[in-house]
Amino acid sequence: MNMNARPAMRAGSTGAAAGPAGAGRFGGLSRVLRRRAARLAARLAGAAGIAASALAAAFGLAGPGAAWAAYPEKPITLIVGYAAGGGSDFIVRSLAPFIEKELGGTTRVIVMNRPGAGGEIGFAAIADAAPDGYTIGLINSPNVVTIPIERQARFSLDRLDPLYNLVDDPGSFVVHKDSPHQTLADVAAFAKANPNSVTVGTTGIGSDDHLAMLMFQRLTQTRLTHVPFPGSADAHRALLGRHIQVTSMNIGESARAREGDPIRILGVMTEERSVQAADVPSFKEQGFDVKMASLRGLAAPVGLPPDIRAKLVDAIGKAVLHPEFQEIARKAYQPLRLLPPDQYAEELKTQEATFRAMWKETPWLK
Repeated sequence: MNMNARPAMRAGSTGAAAGPAGAGRFGGLSRVLRRRAARLAARLAGAAGIAASALAAAFGLAGPGAAWAAYPEKPITLIVGYAAGGGSDFIVRSLAPFIEKELGGTTRVIVMNRPGAGGEIGFAAIADAAPDGYTIGLINSPNVVTIPIERQARFSLDRLDPLYNLVDDPGSFVVHKDSPHQTLADVAAFAKANPNSVTVGTTGIGSDDHLAMLMFQRLTQTRLTHVPFPGSADAHRALLGRHIQVTSMNIGESARAREGDPIRILGVMTEERSVQAADVPSFKEQGFDVKMASLRGLAAPVGLPPDIRAKLVDAIGKAVLHPEFQEIARKAYQPLRLLPPDQYAEELKTQEATFRAMWKETPWLK
């Protein structure tokens, strides 16, 4: 029995049963108020529904039928850890418009140069960025591998997510056209007779340029003077200004530079001659077993949402296959070696093992 129920008639009352609550003297007014309250409640419920939908979208709670803003909604920053004008800078600036096209809409890819410390500043900026797809960057090996081996670095390889490799660029030795050195043997002979007098510009300690210089130095039993620069463009300008005698730089850069600058390429760090400079003898051909190259590829901070990562990889993969980009790379002497994420990551792991073994045997930084 409901102990709170009210009797239909008061005790001793002879009138009809009482009307609904609120009836009586103010019954008419109460009905008007109830109708207004109902309309207000409906409006509030609608507003609440809209607000709830907005909150659901903001926190990822919307159902399958909800409208989502497509990635990317804002510009993507692409970091290059070297100065503008070098091979690393050139390849990403050439590729950026094609990535924009593949991502569609009003997508913009903004290249930002963060040179210094052999690429470490740029690599760390990529690793430290929010993994939201709006910061990616160029990584170069061996630098990205060797820097954490040789010192306490501000990044580690396992904090970078390789997206796509673009270039595999062999090294070369370059001199000014006015230099008396016509061959690698000339450089070796002069360096042996004049210890520490041959200055060699590179892109930093532990770079492919630097390691190649050390390999040449050991093979020839000479002592060269290392001069590190923020990027190959800076080293090249120093050579043109005759501030250094030799530049150790990639063939894609030196072959492009000799089209307009007074330089001579002495050798390419390969066994066979390079397609980029078929007239230049290889180091091996000249009796110096030095093989060195730089991989250049794109990476992101670890932790990208899978759908964003997939969209980025797909866009880059299509961009690098675009005939116009491939023609730009060919004309700029950039030797493309296209590796998707898994193959690129495996290549970097192999290099890491190789250079760790080299460090134990002959550390390049003392």
